[in-house]
Amino acid sequence: QKREISNFDYLMYLNTLAGRSYNDYMQYPVFPWVLADYHSETLNFTNPHTFRDLSKPMGAQTVERKHKFIQRFNEVEKSEGDLSAQCHYCTHYSSAIIVASYLVRMEPFTQTFCSLQGGSFDVADRMFHSVKSTWESASRDNMSDVRELIPEFFYLPEFLTNANHFELGCMQDGTVLGDVQLPPWADGDPHKFILLHRQALESDYVSAHLHCWIDLIFGHKQHGSAAVEAVNTYHPYFYGDKMDLNNIKDPLIKSTILGFISNFGQIPKQV
Repeated sequence: QKREISNFDYLMYLNTLAGRSYNDYMQYPVFPWVLADYHSETLNFTNPHTFRDLSKPMGAQTVERKHKFIQRFNEVEKSEGDLSAQCHYCTHYSSAIIVASYLVRMEPFTQTFCSLQGGSFDVADRMFHSVKSTWESASRDNMSDVRELIPEFFYLPEFLTNANHFELGCMQDGTVLGDVQLPPWADGDPHKFILLHRQALESDYVSAHLHCWIDLIFGHKQHGSAAVEAVNTYHPYFYGDKMDLNNIKDPLIKSTILGFISNFGQIPKQV
């Protein structure tokens, strides 16, 4: 509010407080999608429609999608220790595979991604190849995709280029995967993309609404009735600090929970 710290620094500070770290792919710093415009030639920071709705999680960015997740929540009976527990989302907005998929064009993340995938790259159509299509998947099209971003989207142009010339495969439409496809307003320049994306993060609109997103990820809308109301509940296994693993006697259930967390991610500690 006093303009003494940037939004970027503030988000990094909150991530650190919540136990997120660059040293842990499973608890990597999480940053929000801030833009919704990946088709215009130029960005208009005075138009609210340029921006993502920061008051809603990725699963509720469109009305239709929001209702589908509410329907899922209502259909599932509450059940302890069951994979079909009552929640809106059975996937997560930040996980080791999401982090590695974003940074797959850079080592050591390339090797990390391949090891998580069983030794090779994923099917080309599922690889991170376009900022626009990733936004459309996470905000609208894919019910199992609610991913947010990582800090690198706001300062590291190198992760958007295939400088190491990895053979990432060929998509079904014949497109050979190389550099990440950027929105028109970036003019094909990763540096310009990072510059404008960082400007968007520090814009007046985001500064005025960022606290809403922080409530969802780090604050009071993270769990409980406020989370239900905000369409922001995740599978119980994702709430690592709420699961007392020491009291779980069944080794199979315990290993299932740990495997779930390592594969799909975990909610940050509430700040």
